[in-house]
Parts: sequence; C-alpha cells; structure tokens
Amino acid sequence: MDRIYYAGDHFLTGTDIANALVAYAAALGRRGSTAAVEIPVRHPEDGRTGVVNFLVGPASQIVTERVEVADGHEIRDDRLVERLQQLTAELAPMHPVTNHGVPDAERPVDYDWTDEV
Repeated sequence: MDRIYYAGDHFLTGTDIANALVAYAAALGRRGSTAAVEIPVRHPEDGRTGVVNFLVGPASQIVTERVEVADGHEIRDDRLVERLQQLTAELAPMHPVTNHGVPDAERPVDYDWTDEV
C-alpha cells in the first residue's frame, strides 16, 4: 500500500495505483494540462473504502510513501492502472523511429532532390 499526500491530506491506496497516478500527473505537468482522476482509497481510521477525485497536472504536489497496513489488504484496480498507463503513454513525447536495416546497394534511392520542403 501507498499513502498519497495531496492538498494537505493523505489517502491510502494500492502501490500500483499510486505509481500510475504520479506518472500520469508528471506527464500532464510536462504538457501543461490537467485531468481529474478517481482513485479508490481506504480510510485508515475505520478501514472503509471510498473514492477520491484527484485534480492532477502542472500544479499537482503529490507525494507517495510505501506503508504497511495491519491486514495487508492491497487495494487493486488493474483496469484503472492500465488506463492511467495508457493515458501517460499518449502524453509521451514523440521520438523518430529509424530503420536499422542494411541499405540495399543494388536499389537506387528514388528521391527528387529538387523538391521543395
């Protein structure tokens, strides 16, 4: 389990969920964008579960801390984690892909160097 510190409060959630939330917040921050994300949490006072809506983006100040809980029950939401990872990947900067194949010396390059850009 992880404790998420956010907006002067703290919340318990699963480690995978906390890691995915922080990664998504960082990606949004790099893009100067924000999003609202609902995260399942456990209230430490009485053990009941709930959902917290986090506003994440460039101004987010999220800190996570790994903690041990008495019952050892980890909050899991694999669909949420997968969705946050997908959203984070979509925000990643684009990188050119190169062809590392060996050029075919027998085949001429068909490029008109007079074309304007």
